[in-house]
Amino acid sequence: MAASKAAAAADPAAIARPAAPAGHAPCRTDPELLLAASVLLADAALTAKQAGAELTGAPSSWRVGLEALRRPGWALGTAVSCARALTSPAGLGFGANGGVAGELARIAGNLTYRRPAAVAMAVDAFALRIRAIASDHPNLDSPLARRLTDAMVAGNRLEALRAMNALVERLGVTRALTTMSPVIMELSALLGLLDENPVNDDFSWVTLAGGVPATDPFLGLPSSLLKYLNPGPGRAERAEADSILAKVLATSGNDIVSYVNDIGALGNHGLVLLRRVECADGAVRHVLLLPGTSFGLLSNSTPQDLVGAFDGLLRTDTTYTRAARKLLLRAGVPAGSELMIVGHSLGGITAMNLAADVEVSSRYRLTHVIAVGSPIDGKRPADHATQVISLVNNHDVIPMIDGRGPASPNDIPDSWVELSWLDESYDYPLSHAPQAYSDTLRGPMAHHREKVNALIGAYDGRIVGNQPYMLRDK
Repeated sequence: MAASKAAAAADPAAIARPAAPAGHAPCRTDPELLLAASVLLADAALTAKQAGAELTGAPSSWRVGLEALRRPGWALGTAVSCARALTSPAGLGFGANGGVAGELARIAGNLTYRRPAAVAMAVDAFALRIRAIASDHPNLDSPLARRLTDAMVAGNRLEALRAMNALVERLGVTRALTTMSPVIMELSALLGLLDENPVNDDFSWVTLAGGVPATDPFLGLPSSLLKYLNPGPGRAERAEADSILAKVLATSGNDIVSYVNDIGALGNHGLVLLRRVECADGAVRHVLLLPGTSFGLLSNSTPQDLVGAFDGLLRTDTTYTRAARKLLLRAGVPAGSELMIVGHSLGGITAMNLAADVEVSSRYRLTHVIAVGSPIDGKRPADHATQVISLVNNHDVIPMIDGRGPASPNDIPDSWVELSWLDESYDYPLSHAPQAYSDTLRGPMAHHREKVNALIGAYDGRIVGNQPYMLRDK
């Protein structure tokens, strides 16, 4: 079984495409069938991994130890049978894991390239996902892109580096990144599974299961380390709008295109906006606008930095979240007020983190969260009545880094509204910019604009306050 898996992993197309009759063009398998097969393989891989852990721990369990006192021959035979099942190529193929002994054996297997059956099946599952994605993203099926993905599936990192270099030489960095972005999680997971590092495998298994990884794919560092890099208590101070922001806000209204344009005008240097609206039904409601990440530095004095972005993706209690909570208190938003939060990129992540905060959800009625180009699919609001709306340009790299890419078998809750599209802004970071989203919603995706505006119609009314705030780490 291991040999056949290795052969299939080296050429995933062999699984995906049956042999064509002589004189006929090769068949193309339905992407849905490929995804269904990948789900079955992923389940089998996870089951085999769990079986390995149980077999590893069985000989040292107290029940076996107690029985060994009565029947030592039986206990010895049980231990030998477990060892054979764990190490035989016809069984789990060196599938020990879990516990001190199991983890030491797994590490030894990693370092000596003993790949268990669970890993072989996981590699096949990722290969099928990649093949399915290529059906909807033709650039992934180009010779250079296929050379890279085939090398990653085969675990040939030297060939993968050569293929990536050839891809960058041909397309440039941004176009190469955008081309591979639909499978970036799958490729990262393959790297974790097939390298010699035994401590970064969790990223791969969580990605296979459809969860949000809590470690990085290269070193296996846990997300808990980010709280030491992003420890600020958060601070919010009133600020004045400059002439550009004031001009944009003067024409704004309860319209998703206006909100995205407002966020673009706020920039990425710490400014956010709290809006107060006297609505048509007589109620006073508030809207909080949260921009995304500044890419100038890894870390700066505001929550809108790269460290904050990774922290927000993996945790909910972040500097950005704490600063936004203080803003709402400092602004005197009355308890029980209806609140809508609109965020782009990291701002959308932070909007979901605020929605997941029991303190925020119990103090205010968080009616809507609108995330624009944000990886939020692994997060859930504390109040089930909060309407989550996610807008995704499928050329945008950022929404995929939560593990739910185009070929992910997992879906979002039925109550969420996710609107996605492919537009002309192919290259990242252009495809991620607020302007790209607003232009598309104003033009070819105007029907999505109308749908979102209908969902947030309760906020129609007269704007009576537009107050910018500067958020700082401390």
